[in-house]
Amino acid sequence: MRILLNILAVALLPLLLLSQEAAAQDVSAQNSRKARLEKEIKLLDNQLKSNARQSASALSSLTLTRKKIENRKALIRESELEIAGMDRSINTLRRSVDSLQRRLDTMTVYYRRLVKSAYKNRDARMWYMYILASDNVAQGLRRYSYLRNMSGEMNRQGRDILAAKAELENKSDSLALLRKNAASLRDARMKELSSLKTDEASSQKLVNSLKKDKKKYQKELDSKRAEVKSLNREISRLIAEYSSQSSSGKGGTGKGGVSKPVDIKLSKEFASNKGKLPWPAEGAVIERFGTQYHPVYKQLKLPNSDGISIALNSGDPIAAVFDGEVKKVIVMQGYNKCVLVQHGEWYTFYCKLDQVSVKAGDKLKTGQVIGTVGPLAGVTQLHFQLWSPKGPQDPLTWLRAR
Repeated sequence: MRILLNILAVALLPLLLLSQEAAAQDVSAQNSRKARLEKEIKLLDNQLKSNARQSASALSSLTLTRKKIENRKALIRESELEIAGMDRSINTLRRSVDSLQRRLDTMTVYYRRLVKSAYKNRDARMWYMYILASDNVAQGLRRYSYLRNMSGEMNRQGRDILAAKAELENKSDSLALLRKNAASLRDARMKELSSLKTDEASSQKLVNSLKKDKKKYQKELDSKRAEVKSLNREISRLIAEYSSQSSSGKGGTGKGGVSKPVDIKLSKEFASNKGKLPWPAEGAVIERFGTQYHPVYKQLKLPNSDGISIALNSGDPIAAVFDGEVKKVIVMQGYNKCVLVQHGEWYTFYCKLDQVSVKAGDKLKTGQVIGTVGPLAGVTQLHFQLWSPKGPQDPLTWLRAR
């Protein structure tokens, strides 16, 4: 039976280790998500303060506020999951403490009986007489062994009681600490809920502001739409130009106007990294790919986006998402400085840069800094696009999940 139990223990050990490792990874991932959400909320707060100082548009402020509300709700959900996990751990630990206390009580009762029996028979002469009164040598040896084992059992039991008391004390301390942490987490959650109410009130105030003068914001949107169309038209033109200037029909122009073929190997490597590309910068995505509608005037389409916009802090570095070559550095109305990078048949485009540290023809490595962002019209963000040979792609399907 003991051999069977040992075999089972050896078989189950890898499963237990995997379970513990998975639990540790879950906690690590949860902490990482919470840290990112908290960082983005702080960043959005800074952008909203900058908006207020520069009297930027109410629509921009509403976009930032709603993103902050979205992040705060996600943060509250993460806290609730963590609290639920802590409650489960507290219940498990409490049951363990109770079980250990019962075991300690049983051991103590048994030990007291041993001590009482030993006290009654403390006279060594009685022990000798007990052994000498044996019918034969074998019985005498058994009685001697019994008395010796009783003494050893008392010592062992005493050591076990001390170890159990130490274990009980440690688990009780862990339980107290866990309860304290759970209480702190609940307090933090309540503060987040209070902040969420404040953010929602600000959002409603901005909505009311936007409702007052539809014509004014329609004019702003028309201006923005013209900037977006101009940008997308220019990107499309540049990519078409580089794609057509090759001897094979799949290339770009090298130095001195000499055509050179597209790096097909690089193209395949780029395509194989879909969903795994690093982010050009860490921040909150406040504008998504494709057609979006006005948050207040639901039937009003916002300018179509061929990329995403990421809210950042002024001076944040922007990095290339993959190996490639800088094809063009341009300045566009409403987008400041922009950098177009070629990755074989693929292209990435980085806009709203304040400073650019690369030039056309530079070879880039994944993660290499190409410039920094700065405030533009009251907000600091990166506008990022990714183009395939067939046209613009949703960058969120290409960047690694966060």
